[in-house]
Amino acid sequence: MLYLDAAATSPVRREALEAMWPYLTGDFGNPSSRHTVGESAARALEGARAAVASWLGCRPGEVVFTAGGTEADNLAIKGIALGNPRGRHLVTTEIEHEGVLESVSFLARFLDFEVSFVPLTPTGIVTPDALRSVLRTDTTLVSIAHANNEIGTVQDIPALSAITRAAGIPFHTDAVQSAGWLDTRVDHLGVQALTISGHKLGAPKGVGALFVAGRLPIEPVLHGGGQERGHRSGTENVAGSVALAVAAQLAESERLARADSARTARDAFITDVLARVPDARLTGPAGAWRLPANASFVFPGTSGESVLLELERRGVVSSSGSACAAGSDEPSHVLTALGVPADVAQTSVRFTWGGEVTAAALTEVAASVEAAVGVVRGLGARR
Repeated sequence: MLYLDAAATSPVRREALEAMWPYLTGDFGNPSSRHTVGESAARALEGARAAVASWLGCRPGEVVFTAGGTEADNLAIKGIALGNPRGRHLVTTEIEHEGVLESVSFLARFLDFEVSFVPLTPTGIVTPDALRSVLRTDTTLVSIAHANNEIGTVQDIPALSAITRAAGIPFHTDAVQSAGWLDTRVDHLGVQALTISGHKLGAPKGVGALFVAGRLPIEPVLHGGGQERGHRSGTENVAGSVALAVAAQLAESERLARADSARTARDAFITDVLARVPDARLTGPAGAWRLPANASFVFPGTSGESVLLELERRGVVSSSGSACAAGSDEPSHVLTALGVPADVAQTSVRFTWGGEVTAAALTEVAASVEAAVGVVRGLGARR
């Protein structure tokens, strides 16, 4: 089996598993406990926080550990919107992850916030002029993902955040997909809040982190014992945090070489699929503004789910888009927001992979795609 759904999740790296194991066994203490067992856990937690902060280029006190990317998105958007007295206007895009879209929807429905969506190019890119066009004097937060999880679009976050910084507006970016592939240092991106998720990096599911600039007011979403410096109550996941720190450091050490190799393989794979499959269309941008290990297509005249089943029969595991929307009969909100007709959007297939997938393997996948689409179109023609 060849696994090409890394945007949904990745396997736990052995180094991360070995690092976290002691905190699931002998050093199992609660880091809030005032005894030797708890203090050992507290030291491990703060060591993990310092390591993540070093990776992101921020202070340890600006890292909040969470249960994953969705919680971190919720904390960033709800917490900054409620903690910042600037106004009640939010700016985002229609192609964000559900963790962002549902958070702004909650604020709009229950707390009378207004939401503006930035106009997008056909490949999902936000231009500086488009962002300027929706900003207002009462804009309290802008949230735009660093990279899209379905079509791989990479945004020029440094250019966009420079606009909001000049206007005094906090900028949050969801870097769940870009972490480990792109430069996510917060000083490089110029953001005041940034989300990461452990299981996309080689840590286990159930742990993530939010960078939030130290001087930025933020209201907690979870209330209780005041852990994480009052930002996120609940007993901390020490083992998961340790694993996240190790996985992040490993990913960063490998990032440049892995990304360069993946880009070359990606471009060859895209060219191969488009040449082999009649009427196939790439979704999202080509080239530099696409994630290194992401290739997504629509295959008109098919069902995306049927193509996925045919691919799995051939030993290729992929997806039709975000795992968070799996099981829904609705077409991708990302593709429909970009003007793709609903019937075409339902033919989408996304391929995402880790550094272990070779260019030779992707050549075999392209042949499998050709065969799978041919079978599905043939079945449709006989009905």
